[in-house]
Amino acid sequence: MRRFEDTDEVDLVVVGAGAGGGVLTQRLARAGWSVVCLDAGPFWDPDGDWVSDERGSHNLYWTEPRQIGGQTPVPLGSNNSGRGVGGSMIHYAGYTPRFHPSDFRTHSLDGVGADWPVDYASLKRYYEDIEAELPVAGENWPWGDPHSYPHHAHPVSGNGDVFLRGARAAGIEARVGPVAITNGRFGNRPHCIYRGFCLQGCKVNAKASPLITHIPDALARGAEIRPDSQVSAITVDQKTGAATGVTYFRSGVERHQRAKAVAVAGYSIETPRLLLLSTSRRHPQGLGNDHDQVGRYLMVQGAPQTAGRFADEIRMYKAPPPEVSSEQFYETDASKPYKRGWSIQTVSPLPITWSEHVTAQGHWGETLREYMRDYVHWAALGALCEFLPQKNNRVTLADETDRHGLEVAHFSYSQCDNDRQLMRAAQSSMEQILLAAGAQEVITIDRYAHLVGGARMAQSAELGVIDSDHRVFGVPNLFVVDGSTLPTQGSANPALTIMALAARAADRMIALGRQCPQAASR
Repeated sequence: MRRFEDTDEVDLVVVGAGAGGGVLTQRLARAGWSVVCLDAGPFWDPDGDWVSDERGSHNLYWTEPRQIGGQTPVPLGSNNSGRGVGGSMIHYAGYTPRFHPSDFRTHSLDGVGADWPVDYASLKRYYEDIEAELPVAGENWPWGDPHSYPHHAHPVSGNGDVFLRGARAAGIEARVGPVAITNGRFGNRPHCIYRGFCLQGCKVNAKASPLITHIPDALARGAEIRPDSQVSAITVDQKTGAATGVTYFRSGVERHQRAKAVAVAGYSIETPRLLLLSTSRRHPQGLGNDHDQVGRYLMVQGAPQTAGRFADEIRMYKAPPPEVSSEQFYETDASKPYKRGWSIQTVSPLPITWSEHVTAQGHWGETLREYMRDYVHWAALGALCEFLPQKNNRVTLADETDRHGLEVAHFSYSQCDNDRQLMRAAQSSMEQILLAAGAQEVITIDRYAHLVGGARMAQSAELGVIDSDHRVFGVPNLFVVDGSTLPTQGSANPALTIMALAARAADRMIALGRQCPQAASR
């Protein structure tokens, strides 16, 4: 791997090596840019660092201190925060659906959310590119913009069969996929062996993540990946207003990497936090925050999980959790009192997560032990409900500091009535499927998934943090390229959309020119 000195003024320094940062680094390295990508976590070795064990995989999550609040606080950790090269895609399930065209125009179509300054058509070719690069496997997709996938769908396990059987009986359309898991050999990656530990890091590298799909190509093109490097601030020239690099901690020492441009890809908690921490005489409230927009409109998806008990053994752990999904309820139904919708997917919790599902029902002691002994008879489905962006759901800086003396993030979140209605409607649809498949008992746990927003893309600085080229308002060579930029959430897993946006952002940065400050002031 090529290595740059801190004193080298590289073309671009990227903060975060996940879905957004990994793709951006690869694309711009391929274009001949000198790129350094810093990540706060380790450079993972799948073979040596990961284990096929739930409890032993907690080191994959972001465990630095954070505060949560609001009327319905969101627990942070295993299902919405990543640590290390590859980001949260190391432990995501592998689902990679596209957003629908309607997701980009929810305010115009449904009177809720926000319209994006870009549309589906501007992302379509990037969706297709990323689907081929991962690659994605699945049946022909009938929802949103109908399309096919590069790889044929995988065979399904007992849990997937329950979903398909119940959906048919209930008159609900379902499909196998889409998942970023190889169906057959792909380059030096083997076929999936269906061992079921996708959320613990895929030791066989069948499941795609930037660590194995885009980072190796970036390294081959001359980029440097610098792990264990916690960025503390973005530095700005007080005369010109242009970003000049980043300060970061490595091995307990604070350093500074010079750069002609900076791209932040730390996701929806750490990206707003970094922008707020980057204060100066010119930007006393932080970068991109002249109108108090940084950290606002942060969203999660409502993710209730409903499980059903069957007389036959299901053994839902005997396959990757992502198998079958339905987007039949994705769009707004004018006959309902709520706006927008949800998707349904197989989830297949492993035993520790299953115990949390059971204890959430109030079961302890002998009853809990009986449910655990009965684990092989249960099938589980999960929904992703499109929760709406709200101004006061946001990240701010807390009065608590981390081990580097930096203020930690405080995330305040409260559901609205539309959110609550979607959760109950989604639960009802999952119960319908499981009961139609023959379930003898159903139980549901309410939970959250997939953070997005906090540095949203908008038409102006009064409405958001970045423009349609991913440039931070007021700092022409500072970019944000991660899930924090999404103006709305959709009912789809966000990884593919984040990667597609990053690929598009790279093209926009190339078009603006290598000398970003001059080109951006065109």
